[in-house]
Amino acid sequence: MSNFTCIECRKVVNSEAVGTRHRNHCPYCLWSRHVDVKPGDRVEPCQGMMEPTGLTFKGEGFDKYGKKRQGEIMIIHRCERCGKESKNRIAGDDNPEAILAICEKKDREEVKKQLFGKNF
Repeated sequence: MSNFTCIECRKVVNSEAVGTRHRNHCPYCLWSRHVDVKPGDRVEPCQGMMEPTGLTFKGEGFDKYGKKRQGEIMIIHRCERCGKESKNRIAGDDNPEAILAICEKKDREEVKKQLFGKNF
């Protein structure tokens, strides 16, 4: 896959990054494009712009000792054209300030820990 230019912020985006195999969102502004039916297939006819609307955590639950386990950070995107929502893994080069900007207050400390380490 080749690099692409973000339609939202106009920056050139490297399509390869740590933490993602099928990059479809901009690491600078986090906007995406509705391009996939299945991850990486690039056959979705909608092609609408997908706004980053929030965060969620993949695989959250409890460990074998009953301690709460927080999963990895996922960006929630909503298509402006068709309304479909999807979740995308954050990539290693995603802008931490942009991620924190869409984070709910209740999740902010956990997100900071995952982005910056335990002693942020």
